[in-house]
Amino acid sequence: MITIPQNRLSKKGITVWRLTGVISSLIMMVIGAGVITFAILFDWHILISIGTIIYLLFHMALTIGILPPLKWKRWRYEVRGDEIEIQQGVIVIKRTLIPMIRVQHVDMKQGPLLRKYELATVSISTAVTVHEIPVLQVDEAEEIRQYISSKAKVAEEDV
Repeated sequence: MITIPQNRLSKKGITVWRLTGVISSLIMMVIGAGVITFAILFDWHILISIGTIIYLLFHMALTIGILPPLKWKRWRYEVRGDEIEIQQGVIVIKRTLIPMIRVQHVDMKQGPLLRKYELATVSISTAVTVHEIPVLQVDEAEEIRQYISSKAKVAEEDV
């Protein structure tokens, strides 16, 4: 029987991801407005303008409405004594198991949106890559960072 990680991200993460989608959509709208302007100025085919508008609507629906709740539903993590398990993905579910002995250092970071909603992201660095657990409550993120850091030091001393 397959057991999935038990811990979920903060529900406030949906709001942060939606706001990120709004910002992304606004940037895409500026680019789209430029494409439509060029299409009108240079008398390009009308399908270019229609395609741009359809793409912008699709992008907005996806990044603001559809993906944030799906990401929250699928994202899970669990920090155990000797390993960290992360599950992520919307269509393709990816599960990663990080042995504590492989952890080199752990960071906690916040951008302006995360700070506004009292959230943080924990970054776990190994020799090969960096794994992230996003949109955690700040106190929970700090607790996880401290725990992984202490376990990684113990694992390092055992080697």
